[in-house]
Amino acid sequence: MATVTGSVLVVDDDPAICIVVGEALRRQGHKVKTAASIRERSALLKSFSPDVLITDVILPDGDGLDDIADIIANEPEMNVIVLSAQNTLNTAIRATEKGAFEYLPKPFDLNELTRAVADALATRRPEEATSATDELPHDGLPLVGRSPAMQEVYRTIARVLSNDLSILVLGESGTGKELVAEAIHSLGQRRTRPFVAINMAAIPRELIEAELFGYEKGAFTGAHARTAGKFEQAQGGTLFLDEIGDMPMEAQTRLLRVLQSGEVTTVGGSKPVRVNVRIIAATNRQLPDLIEDGRFRQDLYYRLNVVPIDLPPLRERREDVILLARHFLERAAQEGLPRKTLSDDAAQLLMAYHWPGNVRELQNLMQRLAVLSRENVIAADILRQALPLGAAPAGSGATADQLAGAVREWARRQLGVGGGQLQRTLHDDLLGMVEPVLIQETLASVDGNQIRAAGLLGINRNTLRRKLTDYGLDPVQLRLPD
Repeated sequence: MATVTGSVLVVDDDPAICIVVGEALRRQGHKVKTAASIRERSALLKSFSPDVLITDVILPDGDGLDDIADIIANEPEMNVIVLSAQNTLNTAIRATEKGAFEYLPKPFDLNELTRAVADALATRRPEEATSATDELPHDGLPLVGRSPAMQEVYRTIARVLSNDLSILVLGESGTGKELVAEAIHSLGQRRTRPFVAINMAAIPRELIEAELFGYEKGAFTGAHARTAGKFEQAQGGTLFLDEIGDMPMEAQTRLLRVLQSGEVTTVGGSKPVRVNVRIIAATNRQLPDLIEDGRFRQDLYYRLNVVPIDLPPLRERREDVILLARHFLERAAQEGLPRKTLSDDAAQLLMAYHWPGNVRELQNLMQRLAVLSRENVIAADILRQALPLGAAPAGSGATADQLAGAVREWARRQLGVGGGQLQRTLHDDLLGMVEPVLIQETLASVDGNQIRAAGLLGINRNTLRRKLTDYGLDPVQLRLPD
């Protein structure tokens, strides 16, 4: 499918924003230049006449909106998109009065920005449009979100695109760790080479070394021919090691040797093969805890954890929930499923749900609703039926003591029948009251063991520690009352 392309000038004093936005637009076939100040912008505009100008408002040498009207008057075919962290009504009004085509507050969603560029280009006269017929992705990043937590992820991604440092992506299951790895690869300097992924938890322990490093004919039963491993398959590109915390110790030792030497020896072979790959690892487990238990090599951890990227769970970036839900509904429609939208009540219900399965759960839910909902607008009662039993937010009318008591009894019942992951499903305005009770009861039931408590609560230990500090809880003093 042909994609309308054009030239874009990005003006922002944050190098990370220039890199990420610039690379995302180049992937769509646009010609992109960047500037960090009004002076640089003015100099570039003397020799470069972009179809779209993307500019920040607060720049090192002045207000980026001051001369926008003059620029548009001199270049009437140029559309201007204004970005600003000054998310006030006054800024939006000023941008509109100056003639801006679009105004996006920071933090912005990159995919929303690239769509705004496409819309701006589509307003040009047809004879001025150009087309790119190569198969370029329609989205700037395979990630969606404008929350501050996701903006920090974008900034880190931008900082690692021009180097080959090893990266460790941390986060709960379903937060999008592989999408981060794909983004780093597809925007980075290795994007023309292979991206190869391997999930350590999905491969039998005895076959992990053969899968990673390859094997020779006759190395073991069923090895009928020499087979290249993932390292060789990813030559020149990126190797994504998912669920690295599940890698057996013997394979960890061999992996460390490969990372140190840059050479791979196949199972059953003797001649090393030189490999050049970028390593991105990911895990939903706490590797320092595994190191303490003797189940993960500390030296390998240091090799992998050069640049950590910590993906927040969806419940900690609730401002992205509706954006993601609409994104998944739109994607479902593009894939041939019926086009659906969310009612206001359904959107509120989505915001209230705790999302134990994170972004993956939300995506699956939207696909299911796109198929099963008979109406074009998804109502709250339809959504409530699709959510797990008991997922609706708590009702009104109960006192704080009654709610806390009910939650305490519920937590004890859950723990009394063997525990399992405690899925909290409470509305945001009740969370501050209920969450400390859940944490208290869970920690008391495991005698203050934070690793076990975090597992029961469905969060990582770092998150639990932060919540203990936020709520002023002391795990040493927590004991179940008689």
